[in-house]
Amino acid sequence: MDLFEHQAKELFAEYGVPVPTGKVAHTPQEARAIAEELFSAGSKKVVVKAQVKTGGRGKAGGVKLADDAAEAETLAGQILGMDIKGHTVHKVLIEEGSAIAQEYYFSFLLDRANRTFLSICSVEGGMEIEDVPHDRLGLVPVSPLDGVDLAKARAIAEAGRLPAEALDGAAQIIERLWSVFTDEDATLVEVNPLILTADGDVKALDGKVTLDDNAGFRQEHGELEDKASADPLEAAAKAKDLNYVKLDGSVGIIGNGAGLVMSTLDVVSYAGEEFGGQKPANFLDIGGGASAEVMADSLEIVLSDPAVKSVFVNVFGGITACDAVANGIVSAYKLLEGRGESVNRPLVVRLDGNNAELGRRILTEAALPGVQQVDTMDDAAKRAAELAAAGA
Repeated sequence: MDLFEHQAKELFAEYGVPVPTGKVAHTPQEARAIAEELFSAGSKKVVVKAQVKTGGRGKAGGVKLADDAAEAETLAGQILGMDIKGHTVHKVLIEEGSAIAQEYYFSFLLDRANRTFLSICSVEGGMEIEDVPHDRLGLVPVSPLDGVDLAKARAIAEAGRLPAEALDGAAQIIERLWSVFTDEDATLVEVNPLILTADGDVKALDGKVTLDDNAGFRQEHGELEDKASADPLEAAAKAKDLNYVKLDGSVGIIGNGAGLVMSTLDVVSYAGEEFGGQKPANFLDIGGGASAEVMADSLEIVLSDPAVKSVFVNVFGGITACDAVANGIVSAYKLLEGRGESVNRPLVVRLDGNNAELGRRILTEAALPGVQQVDTMDDAAKRAAELAAAGA
């Protein structure tokens, strides 16, 4: 889960990382009121910053300086509703202006290739990290057993070639950001830029944090979720603990195992070229030990998408036996019919592997309307694409 800038900074502040004072506004009027507070507290300028989960806000016109509260209100009105790389701005951060003397870059991230953590520090801040010359980057591996104390943090800052006047402040911030990274189960903590002010203070002027959803069971990050912009189907699937991603096609996909589902997406896309370019409508993996209840939930979610014109259930029985999948399909039909929601789109089912013959017999005997069984994956994908085209 990626956090908005203001959420990252609120998290930083909880760990003692210095950040500029600011508040979030959802309307130009709120922006003006917040700006008035900041000017009354002594700010000479305020910054109006679009809150979207993407980079390049400044280049897109989503970060502006205001000299008074009226200007902050005007700028907020211009920025709210903007589209920045496909992200609509629904809120802005109104923040005190900072007297920037120098800008640096810093991050902790998960280094999957080397199975460890990595810190990146550079005297070149305020630009995309990909644009920083490699010889200007301080790359320091961090052992998960040893972690980062103040001495290690200072060594990281020195590796980034930060000047002497910034080393003490930067080291304190780096040590505290390590606590953010580990305590909150993050996969990325980034500050760009980390600044040295004209008064000699070091602050996190920006913040980017990505939290590991796999660690959600031991965290309390629910209040950080962006429920307003979440896809309703993805939110409903998450509530049922389903691995679902909405796509833009017309063939609903249900499979067991991420590898099989990914292959199914490719096969359906290829088969769909023959039928007007039909494509997968979603990724949905019921996992390796799915029950009939999980299958029913999955079918319910997929059929809730009005873009879906046909559904391809592709299962290779292993831990998930094919008879359990078949019973799940039967249960899903009963569940939806009990709610007055008749299943009016065709299902193409391909069962293979553990208890496949029993699963096929269950579906045959159930004689569910719209269910068609196809023996091979390629033929099933072709039939699903054909039915989607017919129903479009």
